[in-house]
Amino acid sequence: MRDTVDNSDDRKRGSRDKSLVREFEERPAAIDRAPISEIVNRSGSNEPLNLLSAGSAPKAKSMSQAPKIFDRALLTRRRERAASGASAHDFLLARVAEDFAERIAIVNRTFASAINLDAHHGLVSRALRTLPNVGGMVDADLAPSLLAQCDGPTLIADAENLELPAASIDLLVSGLSLHLVNDLPGALIQIRRALRPDGLFLAALLGGDTLHELRQAWFVAEDELSGGVSPRVAPFADVRAMGALLQRAGFALPVADTDTVTVTYENPLALMRELKAMGASNMLTDRRRTPVTRALLMRAAQVYQERFANPDGRIRATFEIITLTAWVPHESQPKPLKPGSATHRLADALKPKSDE
Repeated sequence: MRDTVDNSDDRKRGSRDKSLVREFEERPAAIDRAPISEIVNRSGSNEPLNLLSAGSAPKAKSMSQAPKIFDRALLTRRRERAASGASAHDFLLARVAEDFAERIAIVNRTFASAINLDAHHGLVSRALRTLPNVGGMVDADLAPSLLAQCDGPTLIADAENLELPAASIDLLVSGLSLHLVNDLPGALIQIRRALRPDGLFLAALLGGDTLHELRQAWFVAEDELSGGVSPRVAPFADVRAMGALLQRAGFALPVADTDTVTVTYENPLALMRELKAMGASNMLTDRRRTPVTRALLMRAAQVYQERFANPDGRIRATFEIITLTAWVPHESQPKPLKPGSATHRLADALKPKSDE
């Protein structure tokens, strides 16, 4: 079993490091909002609109040249299989939903139309629909079984080929999914294109420190028993590169911050079972296709226990959440001064005043 979640109120922006404790809670009922007519015409249907074949926007530029790091079809199948138990393993997504709601609540503007991209089972949207400045919210995902658990209008859509009309939405959020796209720069360009001027993009991705303990354990065990290693834990995003990627995609005022979450489990096998229940087990294209032997699994668990156990015997697992905030450029936004336009020298401003 995993520890219970610590939902203390002293969370701060920027780098944060907290241990999680976890308990199951009932989620508040969602507040229904109007569908986004500019994006989806549901006509009273309960079926999600399929943007993979709807042709609602010009086809995005092919991403075939991007390295195929992740097997996206396998990821979708695994999330489909895990959909029925999604709410039992959503503690990280719940943290993201709470954080997104806090950030958007303090923004002094109204977002009439919004998309939750890679929505999982709609937890983030439920939190945002309670805000007075968020209007129609549509949940978009590739897994129909997850979309069936969402409360409002839904789309079957792929973040790697986001066929949304240009300048059609005011807000796009994404919780814990964009680190699994093969072409993140291309996905960011498509997201920026779908947002209106002064539209807000808010996303949470898993960062490079995520599951570093599990990665080391598999590396040591496989090197010892097989004489070589294969990729078993996905590469994650680097916070230092995120701001540059957002600017490259055409966003303004980019900000990236991190929240390091440490979770404890009874043993390494409990962690692996939870990852499987999340639909997050190895989906790398270059993964080894032969089944893991019992000897390899037990050795990886032993290495993990030896290196990353607390004094009480429980093992630690790290999750680094990178949160991205950026805006589509608009004339009302603050802009940096032109180089050379300063009227005073910084050195003069920092010079200590002499005693009179």
